[in-house]
Amino acid sequence: MMLRFKKIILKKEFYVVFVIILIASFMRLYRISDYMTFLGDEGRDVLVVKHILEGNLTLLGPTASVGGFFLGPIYYYLMVPFLLLFNYNPVGPAVMVAIFGIATVFLVYKIGSQLFESTTTGIVASLLYAITPIIIAYSRSSWNPNLMPFFSSVTLLCLYKAVTKKKLSLFVLVGILLGITLQLHYLATFLGVIIALYIVAGEFFFEDKKNKYSDVFWVIIKKYTLVFLGFLVGLSPFLAFEVRHGFPNIQSIVKFIFKSGDVASSGAFFQTLGNVFFRLFGRLVTNFPPPEQVSLAAHPVISFWYMLTLILGIASVVLFLYQFKTVWNKKSQQLPKLTLFFLWFFVTLLLFGLYRKNIYDYYFGLVFPLPFILVGNLFTFLFKQKVYFKVLAIVGFGAIFYINIIGEPFRYPPNRQYLQVKNIAKYVLSKTDNKPFNFALITGGNSDHAYRYFFELENKKPVTILNQVIDPERKSVTEQLLIVCETLPCQPLGNSLWEVAGFGRAEIAGEWPVQVVQVYRLTHYKGKGE
Repeated sequence: MMLRFKKIILKKEFYVVFVIILIASFMRLYRISDYMTFLGDEGRDVLVVKHILEGNLTLLGPTASVGGFFLGPIYYYLMVPFLLLFNYNPVGPAVMVAIFGIATVFLVYKIGSQLFESTTTGIVASLLYAITPIIIAYSRSSWNPNLMPFFSSVTLLCLYKAVTKKKLSLFVLVGILLGITLQLHYLATFLGVIIALYIVAGEFFFEDKKNKYSDVFWVIIKKYTLVFLGFLVGLSPFLAFEVRHGFPNIQSIVKFIFKSGDVASSGAFFQTLGNVFFRLFGRLVTNFPPPEQVSLAAHPVISFWYMLTLILGIASVVLFLYQFKTVWNKKSQQLPKLTLFFLWFFVTLLLFGLYRKNIYDYYFGLVFPLPFILVGNLFTFLFKQKVYFKVLAIVGFGAIFYINIIGEPFRYPPNRQYLQVKNIAKYVLSKTDNKPFNFALITGGNSDHAYRYFFELENKKPVTILNQVIDPERKSVTEQLLIVCETLPCQPLGNSLWEVAGFGRAEIAGEWPVQVVQVYRLTHYKGKGE
């Protein structure tokens, strides 16, 4: 073990990768509490984890972004030690995501180096991945999809080892990792398709088969069974809830998938395919702004930027396909490696083309490493050619590096959302006179969980107003209602929000501007003569 470690640290690339990891760590951890997102979803998550730490375990995770169904609870349980370690400070789970993001940088190096058998490819890919603004932004906030790049990469690396080394235990591990990844986002179903196809490819294409097709068929079934058993283990908390409650989420998922009359919101199949292809390279590698927010005709620089990004993406994929074809014809030992990469890229691309809803940037978490590895492979190839190609590779790498560095999130003033919400929540509590209170948030799309988290930390949880059928004596209505208005100007009296309407006829007893919001204290209406 020590001898192997000494051999590793004597290699030059060890120090290069170490520096890249340091850069990635700085990019993801520098002033993370000032720049992290802390809104309603993040507040909801830390509330649930706080309750878990208090003994209220859960078998369900966050709600999916579409469809109205829930994910599994694995993300909450991954948050637990970090929230506890940071003494219930929400920055703890954000640090957890950053650590997974840093580990993903190393995985990008590992995948690029192993699958393309080139240390340079891995180094270029991991360095660009380490400094990309959009990936850094997703690595600095606590949110379940933000762990997708790590778990999808680990799953596929284990799949490669399982198929090439023929270790049955690794197939079980692949299933467990798939079950975990599916609890982070349902687009992990794409991984299931890749796993199924790669297992088949391993039996038919990677080596000469002397067995009959019937024997191969049973080998494939055996491996599928092992993956499925592992998948059941990895997804077991969610499945336990489903069995206990009559499969409500699975039924909702099936209805969502087969819902009739759905029209592709992002265009026809090929239009979606082209959009996704460009965004993989544009949004991730060259830091191109969201296509829907810019007009190519508005400025020549934007058009030039767009065309160069498109050329970079096409050149990277064409080179890969040429390499894959060469390896395929020769049936070389690199075939299993490039086949996995081929399936990871093209199966995901095709499945996105079939997806019938809006496709957001964070959906690409499943394939975040791919465009960087392809570009790293292209630059490595060019650098091995004649002088002018070497210059082209250096200039191209330098331009991408510069574009990404000047777009780093922390180059701009921090939002300090965590501190803002904490201070506003404390101010609200200061206006309650330590008496019971109801609470409402008037907002354009946020939820009140972030404020409620800090109320609970102070052991001053607001009273929830219940429906009159449940609470006919209106005992859940206190003598005061504290309101935070995030949308200004604000008219709290007569607002249709249940927390306000349920309080009853009221009058304003006080109002105060606090940072970016307006705080109101309402009491029951007494009339002019009273």
